[in-house]
Amino acid sequence: MKLHILGSCSGTEPEPGRHHTSLMLEVNESLYVFDAGENCAWKAHTSGLDLTAIRAIFISHPHIDHIGGLPNLLWTLRKLDWCNPHCMAGKAVDVFTSCEPAFAAVLQLLRHTEGGFNINFSLTHHPLHPGVILQNADLAVETLINHHIPDDRSFSFRIVAGGKVIVFSGDVRSIEELTPWLDAGCDLLLMETGHHKVADICHFVQERPQIRHLTFVHHGRDILDRFTDQWLTCTRLLGPDRVCISHDGQTVNFAEPLNRHTMPTVKL
Repeated sequence: MKLHILGSCSGTEPEPGRHHTSLMLEVNESLYVFDAGENCAWKAHTSGLDLTAIRAIFISHPHIDHIGGLPNLLWTLRKLDWCNPHCMAGKAVDVFTSCEPAFAAVLQLLRHTEGGFNINFSLTHHPLHPGVILQNADLAVETLINHHIPDDRSFSFRIVAGGKVIVFSGDVRSIEELTPWLDAGCDLLLMETGHHKVADICHFVQERPQIRHLTFVHHGRDILDRFTDQWLTCTRLLGPDRVCISHDGQTVNFAEPLNRHTMPTVKL
Protein backbone atom coordinates (compact mmCIF):
# COMPACT_ATOMS: atom_id res chain seq x y z
CA MET A 1 0.00 0.00 0.00
CA LYS A 2 1.26 3.46 -0.92
CA LEU A 3 0.09 7.03 -0.40
CA HIS A 4 0.94 9.51 -3.15
CA ILE A 5 0.93 13.21 -2.27
CA LEU A 6 -0.03 14.94 -5.51
CA GLY A 7 -0.52 18.40 -4.00
CA SER A 8 0.60 19.80 -0.65
CA CYS A 9 -0.46 23.46 -0.73
CA SER A 10 -3.44 25.32 0.70
CA GLY A 11 -5.52 27.72 -1.37
CA THR A 12 -2.86 30.40 -1.67
CA GLU A 13 -1.71 32.18 -4.78
CA PRO A 14 0.24 29.81 -7.09
CA GLU A 15 3.41 28.59 -5.38
CA PRO A 16 6.49 27.25 -7.20
CA GLY A 17 6.68 23.48 -6.90
CA ARG A 18 3.45 23.13 -4.91
CA HIS A 19 -0.14 22.57 -5.96
CA HIS A 20 -3.45 22.40 -4.17
CA THR A 21 -4.23 19.49 -1.88
CA SER A 22 -4.68 16.04 -3.37
CA LEU A 23 -3.81 12.60 -2.05
CA MET A 24 -4.02 9.25 -3.83
CA LEU A 25 -4.05 5.99 -1.91
CA GLU A 26 -2.86 2.93 -3.83
CA VAL A 27 -4.29 -0.30 -2.39
CA ASN A 28 -3.73 -3.57 -4.20
CA GLU A 29 -4.40 -2.59 -7.83
CA SER A 30 -6.88 0.21 -7.12
CA LEU A 31 -6.53 3.96 -6.55
CA TYR A 32 -8.58 6.16 -4.21
CA VAL A 33 -8.41 9.95 -4.43
CA PHE A 34 -8.83 12.22 -1.41
CA ASP A 35 -9.41 15.81 -2.53
CA ALA A 36 -8.70 16.94 -6.05
CA GLY A 37 -6.55 20.06 -6.18
CA GLU A 38 -6.05 21.74 -9.53
CA ASN A 39 -3.08 19.69 -10.76
CA CYS A 40 -3.89 16.22 -9.49
CA ALA A 41 -4.54 14.45 -12.82
CA TRP A 42 -1.33 15.76 -14.42
CA LYS A 43 0.81 14.95 -11.39
CA ALA A 44 -0.55 11.44 -11.01
CA HIS A 45 -0.31 10.54 -14.70
CA THR A 46 3.18 11.95 -15.19
CA SER A 47 4.29 10.11 -12.03
CA GLY A 48 3.37 6.82 -13.65
CA LEU A 49 0.12 6.15 -11.82
CA ASP A 50 -2.60 4.43 -13.81
CA LEU A 51 -5.58 6.75 -13.45
CA THR A 52 -7.85 4.13 -14.99
CA ALA A 53 -7.44 2.24 -11.70
CA ILE A 54 -9.35 4.96 -9.80
CA ARG A 55 -12.32 3.46 -8.01
CA ALA A 56 -13.49 6.34 -5.83
CA ILE A 57 -12.92 10.06 -5.31
CA PHE A 58 -13.59 11.73 -1.94
CA ILE A 59 -13.91 15.52 -1.70
CA SER A 60 -13.72 16.81 1.87
CA HIS A 61 -15.55 20.09 1.11
CA PRO A 62 -16.39 22.24 -1.94
CA HIS A 63 -13.67 24.90 -1.67
CA ILE A 64 -11.82 25.35 -4.94
CA ASP A 65 -8.42 24.20 -3.60
CA HIS A 66 -10.00 20.82 -2.81
CA ILE A 67 -12.33 20.35 -5.78
CA GLY A 68 -10.82 22.53 -8.52
CA GLY A 69 -9.04 19.63 -10.23
CA LEU A 70 -12.06 17.33 -10.35
CA PRO A 71 -13.28 18.39 -13.83
CA ASN A 72 -9.87 17.79 -15.37
CA LEU A 73 -9.46 14.50 -13.51
CA LEU A 74 -12.74 13.18 -14.91
CA TRP A 75 -11.91 14.56 -18.35
CA THR A 76 -8.53 12.85 -18.23
CA LEU A 77 -10.23 9.51 -17.57
CA ARG A 78 -12.29 10.06 -20.71
CA LYS A 79 -9.18 11.08 -22.67
CA LEU A 80 -7.23 8.00 -21.54
CA ASP A 81 -10.14 5.84 -22.65
CA TRP A 82 -10.01 7.55 -26.05
CA CYS A 83 -6.22 7.10 -26.36
CA ASN A 84 -6.39 3.45 -25.28
CA PRO A 85 -9.83 2.43 -26.53
CA HIS A 86 -12.14 0.88 -23.99
CA CYS A 87 -9.62 0.80 -21.13
CA MET A 88 -12.39 2.27 -18.96
CA ALA A 89 -15.20 0.16 -20.39
CA GLY A 90 -17.39 -1.35 -17.71
CA LYS A 91 -15.52 0.30 -14.85
CA ALA A 92 -17.20 2.28 -12.08
CA VAL A 93 -15.99 5.47 -10.41
CA ASP A 94 -17.80 6.68 -7.29
CA VAL A 95 -17.55 10.35 -6.32
CA PHE A 96 -18.32 11.34 -2.73
CA THR A 97 -18.97 15.03 -2.01
CA SER A 98 -20.97 17.12 0.44
CA CYS A 99 -22.28 19.39 -2.30
CA GLU A 100 -24.26 17.72 -5.09
CA PRO A 101 -24.78 21.05 -6.94
CA ALA A 102 -20.99 21.43 -7.23
CA PHE A 103 -20.72 17.95 -8.74
CA ALA A 104 -23.60 18.72 -11.10
CA ALA A 105 -21.80 21.91 -12.15
CA VAL A 106 -18.66 19.88 -12.91
CA LEU A 107 -20.66 17.59 -15.20
CA GLN A 108 -22.34 20.60 -16.81
CA LEU A 109 -18.94 22.11 -17.57
CA LEU A 110 -17.65 18.86 -19.07
CA ARG A 111 -20.72 18.40 -21.26
CA HIS A 112 -20.10 21.81 -22.81
CA THR A 113 -16.47 21.20 -23.72
CA GLU A 114 -15.33 20.10 -27.14
CA GLY A 115 -16.82 16.73 -28.01
CA GLY A 116 -19.00 16.62 -24.94
CA PHE A 117 -18.51 14.19 -22.11
CA ASN A 118 -19.53 10.84 -23.51
CA ILE A 119 -18.14 8.10 -21.27
CA ASN A 120 -18.37 4.33 -21.25
CA PHE A 121 -17.78 3.93 -17.54
CA SER A 122 -20.15 4.38 -14.63
CA LEU A 123 -19.84 7.68 -12.73
CA THR A 124 -21.97 7.90 -9.60
CA HIS A 125 -22.28 10.69 -7.04
CA HIS A 126 -22.80 9.86 -3.36
CA PRO A 127 -23.57 12.49 -0.71
CA LEU A 128 -21.21 12.49 2.24
CA HIS A 129 -22.67 11.68 5.63
CA PRO A 130 -21.20 10.84 9.04
CA GLY A 131 -20.15 7.23 9.49
CA VAL A 132 -18.82 4.56 7.15
CA ILE A 133 -19.36 5.61 3.53
CA LEU A 134 -17.41 2.92 1.70
CA GLN A 135 -16.26 -0.54 2.64
CA ASN A 136 -14.85 -3.08 0.21
CA ALA A 137 -12.01 -5.59 -0.05
CA ASP A 138 -9.44 -2.76 -0.27
CA LEU A 139 -10.42 -0.36 2.50
CA ALA A 140 -13.03 1.18 4.75
CA VAL A 141 -13.64 4.93 4.76
CA GLU A 142 -15.40 6.66 7.64
CA THR A 143 -16.27 10.35 7.94
CA LEU A 144 -17.15 12.90 10.54
CA ILE A 145 -18.41 16.44 10.11
CA ASN A 146 -16.00 19.22 11.07
CA HIS A 147 -16.63 22.93 11.50
CA HIS A 148 -14.48 24.45 8.77
CA ILE A 149 -17.56 25.72 6.94
CA PRO A 150 -21.23 25.87 8.00
CA ASP A 151 -24.16 23.72 6.92
CA ASP A 152 -22.42 20.38 7.51
CA ARG A 153 -20.49 20.54 4.23
CA SER A 154 -16.96 19.89 5.52
CA PHE A 155 -15.73 16.40 6.42
CA SER A 156 -12.67 14.58 7.72
CA PHE A 157 -11.78 11.01 6.77
CA ARG A 158 -10.59 7.92 8.62
CA ILE A 159 -9.24 5.22 6.34
CA VAL A 160 -8.53 1.63 7.35
CA ALA A 161 -6.53 -0.29 4.76
CA GLY A 162 -3.71 -2.78 4.65
CA GLY A 163 -3.76 -3.15 8.42
CA LYS A 164 -3.11 0.61 8.84
CA VAL A 165 -5.25 3.47 10.10
CA ILE A 166 -4.93 6.86 8.38
CA VAL A 167 -6.71 10.02 9.50
CA PHE A 168 -6.96 12.85 6.98
CA SER A 169 -8.15 16.07 8.57
CA GLY A 170 -9.41 17.84 5.48
CA ASP A 171 -9.79 21.40 6.74
CA VAL A 172 -10.84 21.66 10.37
CA ARG A 173 -11.52 24.55 12.70
CA SER A 174 -9.65 22.70 15.46
CA ILE A 175 -7.68 19.48 15.65
CA GLU A 176 -9.74 18.66 18.74
CA GLU A 177 -12.62 17.89 16.39
CA LEU A 178 -10.69 14.72 15.50
CA THR A 179 -10.22 13.66 19.13
CA PRO A 180 -12.53 10.59 18.99
CA TRP A 181 -10.40 9.12 16.21
CA LEU A 182 -7.02 10.28 17.49
CA ASP A 183 -7.54 9.10 21.04
CA ALA A 184 -8.18 5.66 19.58
CA GLY A 185 -4.86 5.89 17.76
CA CYS A 186 -3.72 5.92 14.15
CA ASP A 187 -0.63 5.01 12.16
CA LEU A 188 -0.61 8.24 10.17
CA LEU A 189 -2.25 11.60 10.80
CA LEU A 190 -2.42 13.84 7.72
CA MET A 191 -3.03 17.27 9.23
CA GLU A 192 -3.55 20.54 7.39
CA THR A 193 -1.57 23.62 8.40
CA GLY A 194 -3.41 26.23 6.38
CA HIS A 195 -5.45 27.32 9.40
CA HIS A 196 -3.29 26.26 12.34
CA LYS A 197 0.04 26.82 14.03
CA VAL A 198 2.51 24.01 13.53
CA ALA A 199 3.63 24.13 17.17
CA ASP A 200 0.06 23.79 18.44
CA ILE A 201 -0.50 20.66 16.36
CA CYS A 202 2.82 19.17 17.47
CA HIS A 203 1.97 19.79 21.14
CA PHE A 204 -1.37 18.05 20.64
CA VAL A 205 0.31 15.02 19.04
CA GLN A 206 3.13 15.02 21.60
CA GLU A 207 0.58 14.19 24.30
CA ARG A 208 -0.81 11.26 22.31
CA PRO A 209 1.76 8.53 21.66
CA GLN A 210 -0.99 6.50 20.02
CA ILE A 211 -0.58 8.79 16.97
CA ARG A 212 2.41 7.03 15.44
CA HIS A 213 3.28 9.58 12.77
CA LEU A 214 2.25 13.11 11.83
CA THR A 215 2.56 14.43 8.29
CA PHE A 216 1.62 18.01 7.56
CA VAL A 217 -0.35 18.71 4.36
CA HIS A 218 -2.31 21.66 2.91
CA HIS A 219 0.44 24.08 3.89
CA GLY A 220 -0.29 27.61 4.99
CA ARG A 221 1.90 30.69 5.14
CA ASP A 222 3.96 29.59 8.15
CA ILE A 223 5.38 26.62 6.28
CA LEU A 224 5.45 28.24 2.85
CA ASP A 225 7.31 31.33 4.08
CA ARG A 226 9.31 29.93 7.02
CA PHE A 227 9.90 26.27 6.21
CA THR A 228 13.19 25.89 8.07
CA ASP A 229 11.87 27.50 11.26
CA GLN A 230 8.78 25.31 11.20
CA TRP A 231 10.77 22.13 10.53
CA LEU A 232 13.04 22.86 13.48
CA THR A 233 9.96 23.40 15.65
CA CYS A 234 8.53 20.06 14.51
CA THR A 235 11.67 18.09 15.22
CA ARG A 236 12.24 19.79 18.57
CA LEU A 237 8.78 18.75 19.76
CA LEU A 238 8.34 15.35 18.10
CA GLY A 239 11.74 14.28 16.78
CA PRO A 240 12.60 13.80 13.10
CA ASP A 241 11.24 10.24 12.94
CA ARG A 242 7.71 11.11 14.00
CA VAL A 243 6.89 14.14 11.87
CA CYS A 244 7.14 15.18 8.24
CA ILE A 245 6.31 18.26 6.18
CA SER A 246 5.00 16.85 2.91
CA HIS A 247 5.89 17.94 -0.59
CA ASP A 248 4.40 17.36 -4.02
CA GLY A 249 5.42 14.05 -5.54
CA GLN A 250 6.16 12.38 -2.22
CA THR A 251 5.24 8.70 -1.83
CA VAL A 252 4.62 7.00 1.49
CA ASN A 253 5.28 3.27 1.26
CA PHE A 254 3.48 1.55 4.12
CA ALA A 255 5.65 -1.53 3.71
CA GLU A 256 8.47 0.52 5.23
CA PRO A 257 8.68 2.27 8.62
CA LEU A 258 7.00 5.65 8.76
CA ASN A 259 9.99 7.80 9.47
CA ARG A 260 11.94 10.66 7.98
CA HIS A 261 14.08 8.38 5.81
CA THR A 262 11.16 6.99 3.84
CA MET A 263 9.13 10.22 4.09
CA PRO A 264 11.71 12.92 3.28
CA THR A 265 11.00 16.56 3.84
CA VAL A 266 11.82 19.30 1.40
CA LYS A 267 15.54 20.11 1.66
CA LEU A 268 16.32 22.72 4.29
